[in-house]
Amino acid sequence: MFLLNNVSGLTVLRHPCLNLAIRRIVALKTNASDIAEECIRKTGARMTRPRIAVLAVLFAAERALTHTELESRLPASLGVNRVTIYRVLEWLTAQGLAHKIAGDDRVWRFNAADHAHRGPHAHFECSDCGQVLCLEPVEARPAVKLPAGFRQKAVELTVKGVCADCGPTQNKARTSGRHQH
Repeated sequence: MFLLNNVSGLTVLRHPCLNLAIRRIVALKTNASDIAEECIRKTGARMTRPRIAVLAVLFAAERALTHTELESRLPASLGVNRVTIYRVLEWLTAQGLAHKIAGDDRVWRFNAADHAHRGPHAHFECSDCGQVLCLEPVEARPAVKLPAGFRQKAVELTVKGVCADCGPTQNKARTSGRHQH
């Protein structure tokens, strides 16, 4: 979820995946749909209702969403089918407006993003419930020694552990180790 804080009369976006340009857009806009529309407009591509709606859902999400979770959050009145959602997610990813994160369960999760994801960028994955969150940008790039002739294109960092909802201080009387999102 993007967090809007009022600092000295200026509304500021606090989301680890977004750069200064998008933060400035948010300072002028009031809701996720307006922000999504402006971000898509900046790409110069065609504005479509599915693109705006999917990106708005990602901006409003408190964590990375699976395709199914995203589909369930879209208004039924939009009439967007599963294939269109996949295509929009791939387009948003290619445009740098979203990024996809592979979970241990082999399910892709998507989150609003920008070019910050192309640099050092970490995620947290709960080993109990599967929740995936963006973390603050990583300052240092991990040093990885590659074999001769190999070239690095990207490094993905996923911190795995247990989220606050699944942690040891939570009620252990649950019948299942997984909670609903």
